[in-house]
Amino acid sequence: MSAPAAPLPAPGRAAPLPAPGHMGVDYEERLDFDRLRRYRLDRARAALESSECGAFLLFDFYNIRYTTQTWIGGALGDKMTRYALLTRSGGPTLWDFGSAARHHRLHSPWLDPADSRAGMLGLRGAIAPTAGLMEQAVREIVGMLHDAGVAHLPVGVDIVEPPFLFEMQRQGLQVVDAQQLMLDARQIKSGDEIMLLTQAAAMVDGVYQDIAEALKPGVRENEIVALANKRLYDMGSEQVEAINAVSGERCNPHPHNFSDRLIRPGDQAFFDIIHAYNGYRTCYYRTFGVGRSTPSQRDAYTRAREWMDTSINAVKAGVGTDEVAAVWPQATEFGFEDEMAAFGLQFGHGLGLGLHERPIISRLNSMKEPVELQVGMVFALETYCPADDGFSAARIEEEVVVTPDGPRLLTLFPAEELFVANPY
Repeated sequence: MSAPAAPLPAPGRAAPLPAPGHMGVDYEERLDFDRLRRYRLDRARAALESSECGAFLLFDFYNIRYTTQTWIGGALGDKMTRYALLTRSGGPTLWDFGSAARHHRLHSPWLDPADSRAGMLGLRGAIAPTAGLMEQAVREIVGMLHDAGVAHLPVGVDIVEPPFLFEMQRQGLQVVDAQQLMLDARQIKSGDEIMLLTQAAAMVDGVYQDIAEALKPGVRENEIVALANKRLYDMGSEQVEAINAVSGERCNPHPHNFSDRLIRPGDQAFFDIIHAYNGYRTCYYRTFGVGRSTPSQRDAYTRAREWMDTSINAVKAGVGTDEVAAVWPQATEFGFEDEMAAFGLQFGHGLGLGLHERPIISRLNSMKEPVELQVGMVFALETYCPADDGFSAARIEEEVVVTPDGPRLLTLFPAEELFVANPY
């Protein structure tokens, strides 16, 4: 954990990537949603064509959005009720929750109205399989596979409830894994996707300014979470998935949540803001001192920043994820018994419609099975360093896009050194 002999160059610093705002305008070229939809469906079709499968049957709601360009969130988005079928010759056909299907027929013209259907499988088991809904759904799918001439080929499925899988097998379908193929398809982002990811990060830039102003003794962690949620929804966030708010003695070990703890003078506090703008997510940590900071806290922050800068500087097309992970300390160097126990602390993960896409970068997996970085990949890099006072810790996260000229940062709130909020 010794410091490098000389400071590292500031990584990823160039003109900011475009985050033009929420409006479409006639005087600038901005986001093109039609182009975005075509790109995503073309990538999914290419993945299907490259496989042994005759069709993909998708339950993962990120894959459903990627292929059908539809979304319903909140309480219904993850209930394993929505599903989509993409065959080599047709689709995607979407089965959605009740009236949502009718809404798509009215407002999603890129879907053939006949391909937007009401569906119900059981709400994660609340309706028992014996009610026959799964049997009926599989029978319909089998008929569509026969009509498409692909019933003799395997069906790729991403995630599935066991009773539905058993019913597919009972009706003679061979099921294989499609999630690996869909994750491969989703890992290279188009310019439109990168713009949405940048816009999402820009919204968090603003939230961190609000947090810096509000971070004073007597404020509770949950109040900061409420502030961040409101600000993001005010700015047009589609979904605030999670806010971590961690302060004082809760910093070490990292609990990955928030509490009602009162923030006190001299605390080290870090936050992670995870939200989606038009589906595209952030994962964006920042660490603050509250009013003042100690040498121990500053030293921990300096080390976390060095590990971050070293990893960003390692990013370029053609580099393996093992080479990025190798610049981070081993788990035993910062107080953990092995890489499994320290997973997620020195860490990288792809960002897109999902929070944890490819590539996943860590010593746990990357040394065994590295992935080659490619232009168009977007991922977050995270570092964590416990302080030698035994309870403080520094946490930093930067979102990076791989360009032909190297890494570019999406996350711009100042993090080169420990930011002391409302100093005394």
